[in-house]
Amino acid sequence: MKQKNFSILFAMLIPASILAQTIAFDNDEAGKPPKGFSFDRTGKGKAGVWLVIKDETAPSKPNVLAQTAMDATSYRFPLCVFDSVTATDVDLSVKFKPIKGKVDQAAGLVWRYQDKDNYYIVRANALENNVVLYKVEKGKRIDLDPKGAGLFAYGKKAKVPSGEWSTLRVIAKGNLFEVYLNGEKLFEVEDNTFTGAGKVGLWTKADSYTLFDDFSAKRSLK
Repeated sequence: MKQKNFSILFAMLIPASILAQTIAFDNDEAGKPPKGFSFDRTGKGKAGVWLVIKDETAPSKPNVLAQTAMDATSYRFPLCVFDSVTATDVDLSVKFKPIKGKVDQAAGLVWRYQDKDNYYIVRANALENNVVLYKVEKGKRIDLDPKGAGLFAYGKKAKVPSGEWSTLRVIAKGNLFEVYLNGEKLFEVEDNTFTGAGKVGLWTKADSYTLFDDFSAKRSLK
């Protein structure tokens, strides 16, 4: 059942049953930014433009969220941060549809967000057909090796179709992060850079024009 975009404080001591909601953007006005989110950008180039739009292909109609500013600056990462969620262990997922982009066609989930230069991000890329987990520390994006994948691994190859809806998910608990694409577990990463609570959100790169729907956040109990 869809939940409205109420501001819910994800304080660490609130019961886990309360710490769950899915934002479908259907209560927001088309043509405007979604309520309850803040916007920023890591790197260079123009700021992202995040707008709610109507889309007939939406998994939950009528609205989706789109990042529409197609600045081709390579080291440019628009951020859409959910203001009401601050947590350490979270289970995040989003449905996404890469539409176009010559440099990238990317969609990402952000967690333990401290500011625009410090957070974790897992992203799927339709041009590269892979999924990679990074940390952004002091503004520098660094890919993190999947467990058991070897020193020179770069995420994992996976089919990420352009023009189709897929689902990206990450489960973060302690220093362990599990990554899923369309229900399939791809890999795990261990890292201790950001151990405290932070916000969660969505992310794109460079000239990616990407649609998002059904952004879900809940306390990780795994």
